[in-house]
Amino acid sequence: MTTEKTIDGTATEMPSPAAPRRSRRGWIVGAIAAPLAFGAVGLSLAQNSGVTLTPVAPVTVAQLAPSAAIAAKGEVAEIFGNKFILQDGSGRALVETGKQGEGGTLVTKGEAVTVQGRFENGFLHATLLTRADGKTVVLGPAQGPKPGGLDWAKDKVGLGPEVDAPVLTAKVEAAGYSDIRVTGRGPRHLDMAAKGQDGRERLLHVGFDGDIREKRSF
Repeated sequence: MTTEKTIDGTATEMPSPAAPRRSRRGWIVGAIAAPLAFGAVGLSLAQNSGVTLTPVAPVTVAQLAPSAAIAAKGEVAEIFGNKFILQDGSGRALVETGKQGEGGTLVTKGEAVTVQGRFENGFLHATLLTRADGKTVVLGPAQGPKPGGLDWAKDKVGLGPEVDAPVLTAKVEAAGYSDIRVTGRGPRHLDMAAKGQDGRERLLHVGFDGDIREKRSF
């Protein structure tokens, strides 16, 4: 037996289930990134993520030493996926290129290149590759926010934070560091190599708000 009633032969309508709620963060990323996918006219594509890395004069392969910012010039001798051997008249070094180098097509055997990056534990972790014709390829974290995230989307449409590298460099210098070099950029910070008052080199995390933290020493 049921207690449900029909009045005047009119059928009752059941309410539709509520649509799942989309997270606010996901909605914001979609709203910002959608114009990029469809090429909206008049949308500013100014990218605040473009921070110039401090160029480092190359040394010979034999002179490579632990450092957050060092460079070497030579010829590509062998390629192993995202790694290759850089050699000159003084020796050979193993270079790691990250995701951009996967597939072994970033460089070619016999190519002359200058590689700048972090030398640690026998590896030169490349952040900047300069070819013989002067063209450069920025690798890894030096590029800024990871693609697809909110910070990346904001940067793409010119809504990301303004990065004033000279002002941040001055703050690092005022904190007692010298020989300051910009090595990369994160979502809300710059990576900088600098020498402390004891003469040892540090890799620094410098927030856009001026906060300075030592990540490691060399």
